[in-house]
Amino acid sequence: MLLACYRSPWLLLAPLLSPTVPQITSPPCCLCPEGVHRFQWIRNLVPEFGVSSSHVRVLSSPAEFFELMKGQIKVAKRRVVMASLYLGTGPLEQELVDCLESTLEKSLQAKFPSDLKVSILLDFTRGSRGRKNSRTMLLPLLQRFPEQVRVSLFHTPNLRGLLRLLIPERFNETIGLQHIKVYLFDNNVILSGANLSDSYFTNRQDRYVFLQDCPEIADFFTELVDAVGDVSLQLQGDDTVQVVEGMVHPYKGDRAAYCRAANKRVMDVINSARARQQVLHAQTFHGNSLLTQEDAAAAGDRRPAPDTWIYPLIQMKPFEIQIDEIVTETLLTEAERGAKVYLTTGYFNLTQAYMDLVLGTRAEYQILLASPEVNGFFGAKGVAGAIPAAYVHIERQFFSEVCSLGQQERVQLQEYWRRGWTFHAKGLWLYLAGSSLPCLTLIGSPNFGYRSVHRDLEAQIAIVTESRALQQQLHQEQEQLYLRSGVVSSATFEQPSRQVKLWVKMVTPLIKNFF
Repeated sequence: MLLACYRSPWLLLAPLLSPTVPQITSPPCCLCPEGVHRFQWIRNLVPEFGVSSSHVRVLSSPAEFFELMKGQIKVAKRRVVMASLYLGTGPLEQELVDCLESTLEKSLQAKFPSDLKVSILLDFTRGSRGRKNSRTMLLPLLQRFPEQVRVSLFHTPNLRGLLRLLIPERFNETIGLQHIKVYLFDNNVILSGANLSDSYFTNRQDRYVFLQDCPEIADFFTELVDAVGDVSLQLQGDDTVQVVEGMVHPYKGDRAAYCRAANKRVMDVINSARARQQVLHAQTFHGNSLLTQEDAAAAGDRRPAPDTWIYPLIQMKPFEIQIDEIVTETLLTEAERGAKVYLTTGYFNLTQAYMDLVLGTRAEYQILLASPEVNGFFGAKGVAGAIPAAYVHIERQFFSEVCSLGQQERVQLQEYWRRGWTFHAKGLWLYLAGSSLPCLTLIGSPNFGYRSVHRDLEAQIAIVTESRALQQQLHQEQEQLYLRSGVVSSATFEQPSRQVKLWVKMVTPLIKNFF
């Protein structure tokens, strides 16, 4: 059972709150089931979705993720919503497209034609890379089912003018991306850090959580993807793109006007969902009914009291939306002595604020990161091939800081290694003092780095649970990842593979905010 007392950690970060982030208007209710956990302050910023832990399943492998997505597409009746950085161009990605085509075809041939809609949100620059790309993979669907399929390509407003003309392909992706990964089928949702590409279906380790029969959560993420889609470029059947009617162009129009419109569109989704959930909460636990709660439950009018709470955390700094940053910093600030934080990222490049919190707070930290050999850029051609060495340099600097502060016992680095695999998992697990199981996890797209906080569009969820079964699932997920790691020590950086060339050391401070 989590602690029942209510604390107000959000106050510590009140000066950081953007005007677009909702402020607390009344104290949380401590009489209803949601009032029993110490993280309920998050619902003052975002909608809170109370669910039964039986609706939450943690996946463990790329193959499981891929097979689940294909299975979910095949049985979808009403909606398929997929947000990713990009869609790859290999045979496995074609399998996914074929599944979508088959399901759309069946929807037209059914005795009672369904209103199945497919909405896909990708990044413009990454999705347009090369002659064969995400766009060309999806064009047949758009051409065959123009009334049912929407493909939106987000273009960062920061890539414009002379910069857009001069910066080459691939390098233009460093300016800002659509990085949200949400895969949604009717009322079922997968939150992950994985993209729609063959390695993420085979040998690139990530994290994945499946939320089954969660209509309010599915509605929220559908509306969020719709909102980002509305401020994105719309792919047409002839491979051209158009702006949604009445919308400011992301790189040809006025940047400030575009960002204001995007902020309003996204914050309207967050605020309206938050208001809806508050009303639902009031009706469910404080309804002025003549029936007792037991009678209403027996009549099927009320849901069982939730033991798990889902909070969507959105970060879109180009639009001045900083909710994920605020919540993450507050969680790190409030982690008490004796608590354990397991934090993982495929790209270890913490912001200065996160680094200061890790080094300056009281909790124990075990940080899991990619060894150079399982970094996604390992063996890449050109300048990108030096990126793993840059991460080694950043890791060594952080390790030296830990040692100079005498924090080696409290803050430990571990490197993931698995032959033939790469590592892309991100998120954290929080264990309260004295507990052997986590009560909170963050899972989704952010990497805790500068890009995630300042450049890209990100989304993850905080899952808070009192269910021992779900806590054990999360604990097992954490253990399985950390089991494939080795502890970092001074000797780690003496290995030949960790020798960083002088030019990489010199360039890293200049470019670390771009990767």
